[in-house]
Amino acid sequence: MELSVIIVSYNVRDYLRQALHSVIAAASGISHEITVVDNCSSDGSAPMVMNEFASVRLIASDTNEGFSAACNKGIRASTGDFLLVLNPDTVVSPDAFVNALTFMRGHPGAGAAGARMTDGDGRFLPESKRGFPSPLTSLFRLTGMGRLFPRSALFNAYYLGNMPEYQICRADILTGAFMLIRREALDRAGLFDTSYFMYGEDIDISWRIRQAGYYNYYLPDVHITHFKGRSALSNPEQSLKHFYGAMKIFAGRYLNPGWHIPVSIGIAIAHRSALCRMRFKRLIKN
Repeated sequence: MELSVIIVSYNVRDYLRQALHSVIAAASGISHEITVVDNCSSDGSAPMVMNEFASVRLIASDTNEGFSAACNKGIRASTGDFLLVLNPDTVVSPDAFVNALTFMRGHPGAGAAGARMTDGDGRFLPESKRGFPSPLTSLFRLTGMGRLFPRSALFNAYYLGNMPEYQICRADILTGAFMLIRREALDRAGLFDTSYFMYGEDIDISWRIRQAGYYNYYLPDVHITHFKGRSALSNPEQSLKHFYGAMKIFAGRYLNPGWHIPVSIGIAIAHRSALCRMRFKRLIKN
């Protein structure tokens, strides 16, 4: 088996259906398997997969275990030489798999590869390629310096702003929306860390793949449309908590101990600010 596609889904039935149609089309001619791990959705996602996609393996969880734990279930059930972790709120271009696998076969030092992502309006998503989130890099992102100097290698290192959208490049961090991983690289790096419920797990595993001696690559000729965060919309405040909690976990594990206290304070301030902005916007709308 060459390719194992793993999709973790939670209450995004219609997006999941759309994603599966695009995956099946893109995988035509490739030895592949598709697994959907449903995290106890209440919108009929699991029955939809069973009734409409007979060729897709369904793993239906009794509880919502989070992205990492669910993804690991799919990985353990897979047999492919390459594993694609894919979000359910995506549409894969017809040539995406062929282009990505061709690159990976020709670059044995590549541990993982990511796609050029655009949103539903066709706008490029800068998180398609990211650098290591050091304290300085993260500070420039949170203070908006990256937006002021989008092409700067210093001020926008978080999104590798100096690297053009249509140029292949190495990227320390890839997004879990589309992450094609070489199995032997995953065997060395280990499975997804279940300490991360949602958010941060892609940063963590990307960095562990780098630490295992492989490179991660951004591939502009591998395109997906990503409708971003549809599962998170059901409980945005809880999603914020998971997001900033993931930042704290990562910082605690991979940054110099001298940074732990100031970074933790910065994360707490950023979390509180984001929560206040969210509640203020909600108040205005009401």
